[in-house]
Amino acid sequence: MPLLSVAIVTFNEEANLARTLAGVRWADQIVMVDSGSTDRTVEIARQFNATVLERPWPGFAEQKNFAIEQCTGDWILSLDADEELSSELQQEIRQILSSTPSVDAFYLKRRNLFLGRWMRHGGFYPDAKLRLFRRNPSQHAAFEPRPVHETIQFHGPTATLQSDLIHHAYPTLESYIEHMDRYSSLGAQLLVDQGRTSSGILAFLAHVLFIPVLTFKWNYVFRLGFLDGREGLLQHLYHAGYTSWKYAKAWDLDRKRHS
Repeated sequence: MPLLSVAIVTFNEEANLARTLAGVRWADQIVMVDSGSTDRTVEIARQFNATVLERPWPGFAEQKNFAIEQCTGDWILSLDADEELSSELQQEIRQILSSTPSVDAFYLKRRNLFLGRWMRHGGFYPDAKLRLFRRNPSQHAAFEPRPVHETIQFHGPTATLQSDLIHHAYPTLESYIEHMDRYSSLGAQLLVDQGRTSSGILAFLAHVLFIPVLTFKWNYVFRLGFLDGREGLLQHLYHAGYTSWKYAKAWDLDRKRHS
């Protein structure tokens, strides 16, 4: 029985995957679920002896949960393809799993990189995510069923590890803008499903204009995002834009539905 299984989902991740898998090559099992990559993603995964399963894309949460379900280890580590365990985190996880942990799940502090710079301020660090958990049917850990910004739901004792998970999120402005455009569309559909479409003029102004402006001021000024230099300015400015796009798209979807 493997001690640690790693679960990853991919689609055209040849630029990131080797770095991610190199950090977990010591794991007992690597399960990768691919949704039809046309680049070298699958080839790279097999070079690291990963178990590769191919499955059409059903959405983030469902695909990640499927990958988790294929794991057979006592412990499961769920990673995104653009994430990397720091050497310190690798050592910390190995030490913890070689002992008898007093909790059933661990949060990992995530170090988010934007244009190659570590975003230390503005609410982007430590950005702790629950990613390492015991495979226990009585306390089942799974990603909540939502189209974007999915998180793991877990009921049981947890702790937070000290070392960092490195998130190579957005190496270029083009990749960031493309992601925010796609994620804002998914977030807009979620708002429509919840009936939060900013149909009134005051709600529209609040969600599309005032809240994004206040969000930028709060994170950039009061949470010291300005200390992250030019990259911090762009990160917080465009994140506020993402918030505005999301609500504007929700309003537009609702408008088209009733036109």
